[in-house]
Amino acid sequence: MLSESEGYDLLKGYGVPVPQYRIVMTPHDAADAAETIGFPVVMKIISPQIVHKSDAGGVVVGVGSREAAVAAFEKIISGAKKYNNDAEIKGVIVEQQAEPGLELIIGGKTDPAFGKVLTFGMGGTLVELMKDITLRILPLDEETVRQMVKEINGYPLITGYRGMKPKDEEALVSTLMAVNRFFLENENVVEFDINPLRLYEQGALAVDARVIVTDGPVQEEARPERPPVPMEYFNPRSIAVVGASQDSTKMGYAVMHNLLHFPGQLYPVNNKRSEIQGLKAYPNITAIPAPIDLAVITVPAIHVPRVIEECGAKGVPMAVIITAGFKEMGEHGKALEDRIVSIARNHGTRLIGPNCLGMIIPPRGIDTTYVHQSPRPGNIAFISQSGAIINTVVDWSLSKNIGFSAVISVGNQADLDFLDYIRFVGKDEKTRAIILYIEQVTDGKAFMEVAAEVAKCKPIIAIKSGSSSRGQAAASSHTGSLSGSYDVYMEAFRKSGIIAVHTLTGAFLAAQMLAHRKRYPKGKRAVVITNAGGFAVLSSDYAERYGVEMVDLPKEVIDEMNEFLPEFWNKGNPIDLLGDANEKRFEKTFSVLAKHADLWDIAFIVGFPNLVLNSEQMARQILKFSAATENRLVATLLGGASMDVGREMLKEHDIPSFEELDYTYRVMGRVLWQKFRVKAPGLL
Repeated sequence: MLSESEGYDLLKGYGVPVPQYRIVMTPHDAADAAETIGFPVVMKIISPQIVHKSDAGGVVVGVGSREAAVAAFEKIISGAKKYNNDAEIKGVIVEQQAEPGLELIIGGKTDPAFGKVLTFGMGGTLVELMKDITLRILPLDEETVRQMVKEINGYPLITGYRGMKPKDEEALVSTLMAVNRFFLENENVVEFDINPLRLYEQGALAVDARVIVTDGPVQEEARPERPPVPMEYFNPRSIAVVGASQDSTKMGYAVMHNLLHFPGQLYPVNNKRSEIQGLKAYPNITAIPAPIDLAVITVPAIHVPRVIEECGAKGVPMAVIITAGFKEMGEHGKALEDRIVSIARNHGTRLIGPNCLGMIIPPRGIDTTYVHQSPRPGNIAFISQSGAIINTVVDWSLSKNIGFSAVISVGNQADLDFLDYIRFVGKDEKTRAIILYIEQVTDGKAFMEVAAEVAKCKPIIAIKSGSSSRGQAAASSHTGSLSGSYDVYMEAFRKSGIIAVHTLTGAFLAAQMLAHRKRYPKGKRAVVITNAGGFAVLSSDYAERYGVEMVDLPKEVIDEMNEFLPEFWNKGNPIDLLGDANEKRFEKTFSVLAKHADLWDIAFIVGFPNLVLNSEQMARQILKFSAATENRLVATLLGGASMDVGREMLKEHDIPSFEELDYTYRVMGRVLWQKFRVKAPGLL
């Protein structure tokens, strides 16, 4: 960690305003320095071992005389020795005492996946308690910096709150841009805090600076260059299962069993049996008298290098290694994994896994996994870093009638990784929405580039595990404590166009909604149409909670609706058509809204079971409404089985029907957060 004075000098070179200061080693020098700078002054300990100076009694403010400076010096040195007798004391810094001002924090850290990140928010001694911060991945432009300033909850304190005079926002923006340049250009700076940065009606001042450096530039882990995977690799005409078994307790049995419905050629490989599950078996893959497009390997880890060598000799383009026992097991396993990668690269064979569940392509009848039952075909791709989660999701999907275009377990990603799979499903014509379960990515910048490109044409929803704050308490700066790796992933997702969610249910609800051709709303302005007064009130509550903007209906729209709605309708938004609303009443309301589609971006339609209007009638009118507007419709058909007919009608036309009102707005709020950075996205 650089001394405070070294940090000041570095920042000053980039135009960051810093106080006058001098470093002293004796009480007499402290008195002279304080007098030269001008009373009052602040005095602080300088010690690499004392990070939080206040905790050690290492800060004295308001020093107003020579005598007070001498006393402060002695108090600081004594307190530091008492706090940590082994600490190296490099002196005391005497600096200009800044006038009171709005206390902010600007910080930076180097994330292992995504590189340098800048944090901004409310600062001072309560920074960890308040946690009012925002962050961005570098580099930044001025527009982004201005966005950051406006995003914090404390922004009204900058613009002038309840009669307070506004602070110098332009000086703040200039300081943030200067810090951005400083962090970008100093490759050996890995973490820093400016806390507080005091902002005044005119100007700003960095009152405290903590900068952590390494001896050399930090090298971000880059993904090695590899050729793209041809699409046909995921559509094999022939598959060999190496380690296929007749024993139902073995993995080779389950994988073989799940591939029996594969429409191409299937070859079991087993050197002890001539027949496996009704098919002729071969002693090794080279003995198969036909080309093999995909090998699925289930033999023990120690035999995998030999099998990959045989696959290479056979000219197999891609292999799925289900077997575990590689780098996840330590150094010996890593050496074994490196060996199979080397063999595969020598032959040009691509690898999925190892230590993975495999892949399922339901529309093509491919299931190389050992899931209990293969999932149905559909339009959602699910790519996961956890095989157990795939097992659970596939089982759950069968009861929910959810289908998949692809299900891929990435395993150790020794060769193919998230980038390859995202590219594949991005080009796959069956895929209309993508869900990722991520524990960690290595080359974050490459991940963001690929995801951003695919997200332009297909929605990507991601669940990132590891949101707990455990381990951040020991961080060496406020920034390290506040901007954990999980927060950086959330920003990387937002910047890449990925919608971040927190639950599997939320992920699939979002995917089903976004699989529609009108994936994203053009804006966040919404109207609600319902025949249930109670749910109209709840809709207003949920819309506000999750960042959906309810528009006011203009007079001309109300006048048009007055012509056919009962006199006592609520004449506002949500539009309550009342419990006796029939099909015609909905049809006419939808027609007016379609004619005035420039006034809104999203229409929430909420129905409930009743004898006047059944779910089929409501669904029919929603479909007509959808055909009449390019704006986004979101349906919620509340109730039980009596609403299933309508739900199925909407599903056939890719209009998802939610069954819980809160989830309807929560999902849309999450989408709006990604697209428009609304204030209250809510958890999903």
